[in-house]
Amino acid sequence: MNAWFLLGFAIVIEVIGSNCIKASDGFTKPLPTVVALYLLSIITKTLPIGIVYAVWSGVGIVLTAIVAYFAFGQKLDFAGFIGIGLILAGVLVINLFSKASV
Repeated sequence: MNAWFLLGFAIVIEVIGSNCIKASDGFTKPLPTVVALYLLSIITKTLPIGIVYAVWSGVGIVLTAIVAYFAFGQKLDFAGFIGIGLILAGVLVINLFSKASV
């Protein structure tokens, strides 16, 4: 299976898991975390761990912030938007210009 597809799936599971923690008011659901970490362990057989973790965490942060905005009404201030923009820029730089991501 394509490692980038698995990475995308792991990101989706991570976002779901992060938002389940908030939605459950402190009751954690371990299944999404276990699935995400399992997928990451498979992905790192093909892609470098630094690239995988940077993309996984960066995209996960952005998607979690978007879901939190719509699901919980949590709004970002100007500094929050700047920070998320920098995270997105970092993920793009890694994927577009780094030879390590190939």
